[in-house]
Amino acid sequence: MTEPAHTRHSLWLPHEAPPEGKRLALHRLAFAIRKTIDLLIETDAPEEELVTAALGAEAFNARLELAPHGRPLWGFAETSTSGDPVGFYDNSPLSGPANPLAPPLVLRVVGDEVIGHVVFGIAYEGPPGHVHGGFVAAAFDEVLGMVQSMTGNPGMTGRLTVNYRRPTPLHRDLIFHGRVDRVEGRKIFTTATLHDGETLCAESEGLFISVGQERFRELAEATDRAMG
Repeated sequence: MTEPAHTRHSLWLPHEAPPEGKRLALHRLAFAIRKTIDLLIETDAPEEELVTAALGAEAFNARLELAPHGRPLWGFAETSTSGDPVGFYDNSPLSGPANPLAPPLVLRVVGDEVIGHVVFGIAYEGPPGHVHGGFVAAAFDEVLGMVQSMTGNPGMTGRLTVNYRRPTPLHRDLIFHGRVDRVEGRKIFTTATLHDGETLCAESEGLFISVGQERFRELAEATDRAMG
């Protein structure tokens, strides 16, 4: 008997990576689905091609539904909850290579700052030819989450402000720079910028509140009980 998907939180393994072969397969599948999303948004294929593609997708979904469910959640679903900027974030909706919803945003620590690179495709469009502001804000939250994790303290967003300076273009290699501004007890203050080349697109400030790992484990277990 397969385990219901809603019990997967109790299988959370925050500091572990999935088996190498399966992890690479998940990355490959997510990349393929991400490509499908981009193509679907812009395709002008004839009706019969769309119907054929839909039948193939439906058949694939049926196969996945018959497969075992409730796999362990390796790593973290967002950067702020790890307290470790080199953790595994495969499931993140912003930076997770195994999550087809993610652009994905690629983050790395360089000295005392976090640098992020991302190319937003057509699926993230808001104003014509430009990124929806909500995705810009979400990306800032992910960048600043890793920034605050540089302090070694896992936490949660208390406040996030974004100042939009210019429309953020699609299909461009955008770069984020983020750093810790100051720490006051459990409060971690962070700042970041988003550029397209030399053009400043947006700036952000984030306040994060340190929360112990045991609290995240309690939230995971409480979620399973509520859904059980």
